[in-house]
Amino acid sequence: MILASTLTTNLAILVLAGFIGFVVISKVPNTLHTPLMSGTNAIHGIVLLGGLLIVGVSANGTFNKVILVIAIAFGTINVVGGFLVTDRMLEMFKSKPKPPKDADGDRDGSGAP
Repeated sequence: MILASTLTTNLAILVLAGFIGFVVISKVPNTLHTPLMSGTNAIHGIVLLGGLLIVGVSANGTFNKVILVIAIAFGTINVVGGFLVTDRMLEMFKSKPKPPKDADGDRDGSGAP
């Protein structure tokens, strides 16, 4: 009976945490998404380091090691993908270079003033 109660409590916490996370993230303005993604990528990198340490030090049994390696692989994909998306988003904020002026002072090369 205690196991069912613990499972129900943990499931309720998971659902509430997911809902609260969705509500909080949906209220973040678009200009803050890039810094937040960079921060979560850095945190996830620390989580990956912890997973690597657990594999090397205290993972007992083949099943545990396989699960840890799969988790580390998915975490690595998440970190790399997050940094690629962050870089792509930062490219949107860069100003585009202006075309050079011609000898007669116009920018498009048509010769019109």
